[in-house]
Amino acid sequence: MMLEHVLLLSAYLFSVGLYGLITSRNMVRALMCLELMLNAVNLNLVTFSDFFDSRQLKGAIFSVFVIVIAAAEAAIGLAIVSSIYRNRKSTRINQSNLLNK
Repeated sequence: MMLEHVLLLSAYLFSVGLYGLITSRNMVRALMCLELMLNAVNLNLVTFSDFFDSRQLKGAIFSVFVIVIAAAEAAIGLAIVSSIYRNRKSTRINQSNLLNK
């Protein structure tokens, strides 16, 4: 696959994730869009690593670290969302003002 096609796909995934993150009112959907953006970055890392230096796996190794961080972020984020839902009975971002009780 050519470099331009993969970069175009990655830019599309990143822009869809960014649009979803900006316009989303649901916390779970916002976390999913953030994961989509991280996957677009991973696609860029692996593509550039393969295109410029196919002998070394620097991009793939860094991509594995990003995936591990994204999994930890998703687990912590979903735990926070479930805690907010348990207390507020809503996962909407504009309704979860936690500073005033």
